[in-house]
Amino acid sequence: MRVQQGFGNGSPAAGAPEVYLHGAAGSWTTFRPLLSEASPRDRVLIDLPGWGESTRDARLEHLNIETMARAVTDVLNSLNYRRWNLVGHSMGGFLALHIAAAWPEQAASVAAISPTTFGVSEAAREPLRSLPRFPAFVGMMLIMRSLAAVGPAGPALVRVLGATPLMGLLMAPFFADPRAISAGVIRMLGRDVRPGCFSAAARAVAHYDFDQWRAIRCAVLATRGESDVFTPPFDLDRLAATVLRLHTVTISRCGHFANLEQPEKVLRLLEDLWSQ
Repeated sequence: MRVQQGFGNGSPAAGAPEVYLHGAAGSWTTFRPLLSEASPRDRVLIDLPGWGESTRDARLEHLNIETMARAVTDVLNSLNYRRWNLVGHSMGGFLALHIAAAWPEQAASVAAISPTTFGVSEAAREPLRSLPRFPAFVGMMLIMRSLAAVGPAGPALVRVLGATPLMGLLMAPFFADPRAISAGVIRMLGRDVRPGCFSAAARAVAHYDFDQWRAIRCAVLATRGESDVFTPPFDLDRLAATVLRLHTVTISRCGHFANLEQPEKVLRLLEDLWSQ
């Protein structure tokens, strides 16, 4: 698993680092806009198994929530961190919540940016029934399954599309203002699409037991974009009924990628969370 460690003013013994967990069809690079300023805390940036530069020896049957969570915590323990500020986007937000529930003593805080939770789980389990409410996710999941079924040709096709204007049209539903997203960002997202891994991630959340999250003890921030196609308002409502110390925020003029569209707003929310 690819890990990058950036040091602030502290050390592993001095405090909880910022641990960044990306979404499906992503890598640690989606957090770059949040890293432009120095932090007093250490930062740990991870390419989860199967994505980014962590594809070697990654097996689809191992890409479940429990295995990925163990991979993350093994890395943090190997770096001698004993408490963690978890920052997750989309699937990474789901994973951060799972880690906080499974290791409540070690989780200092969780920031879940547009976490894909209850609605996506239901859509992965019953795609046809969920199509009216989650057309973007169901459509993307079916496309990814089809591309994964054709073997190596699937990712190759995605990489080719990623270098064309068509990828911008395909990604447009995920942004409040697609015209404001640079072609470089679209190419980055296109490079990080892994059809097999995306399909495995969808299967992993389809039958997840969300009651586990009642064990979360730390403060949790959960956000969604105002026009978020993957994280609807009722997901945050259900999360509030499950997680005790939860603060929810809907970010205006934003879709599913607040870390790319509204990084200044996200940074302010993170600092408020960590100042607690």
